[in-house]
Formats: sequence, C-alpha cells, structure tokens
Amino acid sequence: MIQTLGLIGSGMIGGVVARLAVASGVDVVLSNSRGPESLADLVAELGEHATAATPAEAARAGDLVVATIPLHAYDQLPAAALAGKTVIDTMNYYPDRDGRIPELDAGTATSSTLVQRHLAGSRVVKAFNNIDFHRLATLARPAGAPDRSALPVAGDDPAANAQVARLLDLLGYDAVDIGTLAESWRSQPGTPVYVQPYFPAERSEELSLDETYRWFLETPGVTVPADEVRKLTDLAVRDAASPED
Repeated sequence: MIQTLGLIGSGMIGGVVARLAVASGVDVVLSNSRGPESLADLVAELGEHATAATPAEAARAGDLVVATIPLHAYDQLPAAALAGKTVIDTMNYYPDRDGRIPELDAGTATSSTLVQRHLAGSRVVKAFNNIDFHRLATLARPAGAPDRSALPVAGDDPAANAQVARLLDLLGYDAVDIGTLAESWRSQPGTPVYVQPYFPAERSEELSLDETYRWFLETPGVTVPADEVRKLTDLAVRDAASPED
C-alpha cells in the first residue's frame, strides 16, 4: 500500500503528480534543488497531506519516489538515500536543454538506463514522461471509467513495475508495460505515443505567446486507452541518428 510519495523535483509534472496523489489520500513529501522554503506555496495549496523537505529526506520518506528533474542533473539524485527504493523516472532527453549525451545520440543507451546506472541500488521505472502536465491533470479518471486513459511503463523489475502500475491506477490511469528500461525509448520524445495522442489539437501560428498558453490550458485532452497505447508503442522505430529530441 502506498502511503507516502516522495518527489525529487516539484515543477510541472511533479506538481501534478503531487496534486493527484493528495486527492487520492496519499501523503506527499516535496523537494527541489532550491530548498524546502521555496515550496511553501505548493505545500499550502496541497494542505495537510503535503510537506517540504530536501531531496534526500524526500527519498527516505517515500514508499515510492518520483524523480522529475532535468535529465542533465540525474547524477545529482541522492543514490544512497534512494537505495532499496522504487524510483519513477519521468525524465526525457532534450539536447537543447541537457547538452549532447553521446550514448543517447548513438542509441547505445536510453535515458532511463543512465539513471539506473547512477541509482544502482534502486529499481528504476520509466513513467509519466509521455504526457504534458495539463493533460496529466485533466485526463485522470476513476478505475473502470469508460474514458480512462493509459500511460506506458518500462522497467527491469516486474515487482517494481507492478508497484508503479498500482500508483497510476490510484492516480487515475491504466498502465501499459512496454518492456525493460532498454525498451523505454518507445515512449521518448518523437515517438508515436509521446504527447500528441493525448493532445492532437493544432495551434494557430497567429496566436501570441499569451494566447498560445491560454489555448494550451483551455484545449481539452483526448482519451488514449490501453490498447491504443500498446499499438502506438509497438509502432515506434528507433533511429540512432535521432536522439530523444
């Protein structure tokens, strides 16, 4: 049973996961690189089920821990505090932000296998990386709802994958196991299951930045059920010359 969720990184995706968790009765321990005091507003919004801490404290507190930071900072995750834990990796490789990572550019590793290498004592599971934060918040549905969406999950430990699937179910999503961390590229940026199926609307080029953001928030998401997620991930083709951008 998941009673406490630790979050290392509390930005867009982390904030939504925290809100969904609290709404489901799960306690959350939030952290980021700027210190607990920077999370005061989010903790106040979430209420009595939320506290702020350091990344190491959040790691130790969580029955499950979500790592949702820029990929270039993955080696700053507190490996000792995360030893023995299941760690949900939401991170994607964006070269413009993260710099070039030769192993990812060459297709000889996935971003999650790099995270697992750093967190050798943990069980890393890829999830929450293929949907934008607003659709993640608005598409959540109770178990059994006819318009429930699914998200892909990848990991090397079947028990850890099942643990993450239970969390997704609690938060409002079905889980589709797409294989090991070596197969997690099937949900990376640029693949058929990444973002677009949940948000297929096309933005007008004439919109200003403010209008674009309002359009982004006001445009409803689209249900993507488990069988569609399975089909889309099976369609993915890996091109070593095309990194996760």
